Amino acid sequence: MSKLVLTSHGRFCEELKKSVELIFGEQPEIYTLPLLPEEGEADYIKKFEAIKAETNGEKLIVLADLMGGTPANQISKYVMKGEDIDLYTGMNMPMCISYLNAQMTGQPLNLINDATAGVKLLNDMLPKQ
Repeated sequence: MSKLVLTSHGRFCEELKKSVELIFGEQPEIYTLPLLPEEGEADYIKKFEAIKAETNGEKLIVLADLMGGTPANQISKYVMKGEDIDLYTGMNMPMCISYLNAQMTGQPLNLINDATAGVKLLNDMLPKQ
């Protein structure tokens, strides 16, 4: 069993969770970890430590908004120390849905494939009149 953590610059992660909840209903087991403009790295780490404490050492799947950004960089330090965390960047709604579907069905996670499968230029797919 794992827990999902969404992290981002600003409140994107919180709003993404709300969007997912429009489809799946309330998701109290999805944690959000925003890096707010008034916060520094120490504040961010303190919030992450609180999430880790609340999840009782369960494996964490962390979806971060941007590779190379502070949220991903800070979590990557835990990964490099050997903590049981899978860190993905490029967070999007299909990744969240994929995670929840895998939890409900017991199927393996395929976040990268599911994240990119929905990227389409619809103009190429729509009939022309």
